[in-house]
Amino acid sequence: MRIHRTALTTAAMLLAATGLTEARPDTRTMSCQQLQQLIQSRRAVVLTTGPNTYDRYVRQFGNECDWPDVPMSAYVPTRDGRCPVYKCDEPVGRIP
Repeated sequence: MRIHRTALTTAAMLLAATGLTEARPDTRTMSCQQLQQLIQSRRAVVLTTGPNTYDRYVRQFGNECDWPDVPMSAYVPTRDGRCPVYKCDEPVGRIP
């Protein structure tokens, strides 16, 4: 009985982990326009950008970044090429 419970728990954990991985949108499967609309509608979203890469992207204007970070230009791969987006980063030349 104990082995059965352990196997069931392990299976549930694997299912949950798989579901979380699939929940993160992949930029490579979207058009640039779809991606930009997704970011605008959610304000900030963690996106898969490659086989082993992901990051958090935000709207250009908003308060989704923690101080002192600000929305900075970035590019991600999409179905139709490189797409301009924004992610939180420290401003260049900031004096501490």
